[in-house]
Amino acid sequence: MDAGATARRGLLIILSSPSGAGKSTLAARLRAWDPTIRFSVSATTRAPRPGEQDGREYHFVTRDRFAAMVAAGEMLEHAEVFGNLYGSPRAPVERALSEGVDMLFDIDWQGGQQIAQAMRDDVVSVFLLPPSIAALEARLTGRGQDSATVIAGRMARARDEISHWAEYQYVLVNDDLAATEAWLVAIVTAERLRRYRQTGLTAFVKGLG
Repeated sequence: MDAGATARRGLLIILSSPSGAGKSTLAARLRAWDPTIRFSVSATTRAPRPGEQDGREYHFVTRDRFAAMVAAGEMLEHAEVFGNLYGSPRAPVERALSEGVDMLFDIDWQGGQQIAQAMRDDVVSVFLLPPSIAALEARLTGRGQDSATVIAGRMARARDEISHWAEYQYVLVNDDLAATEAWLVAIVTAERLRRYRQTGLTAFVKGLG
């Protein structure tokens, strides 16, 4: 699914949205379109759950090890959630990008901001908006998994998340899943073709002479 005939540097794709706006679905569709796109595997201090494997779902580390990685600048982003630390190790991402592999981050605006600051030239950031607040609430309610109190909390967080839409390079209104997927694929395709990412162009052009 790659575009272009020369070697290129990989993309660091940040996909963000409020809960219920289709982020996970579109991330899965993007990887189905091109299975070479990899999800970044986060590090965490929480204990593995049954069936989880170190290096597959997460890199499971101690709090001391996590703190040492942060202090050494080895995390692209990190945060504490419900008493556990989570973060994105820098080394495997940088290695993948140098090999021309695209890395996908399904992440909130705070993590996206940290990554954009650390890897600005490699980042392609996309924010997904729902067609309306009513539609978003209907999606969350339609799951039938949460109480009214939980849904109200999710809606409050969604409004906060939406307030950061202008910090992203691309913004898509997900009112039609197939159309939004097509736009997302178009964005990735165009970003792969940026001249400075095509590392093999100089040698290719010299060969034309």
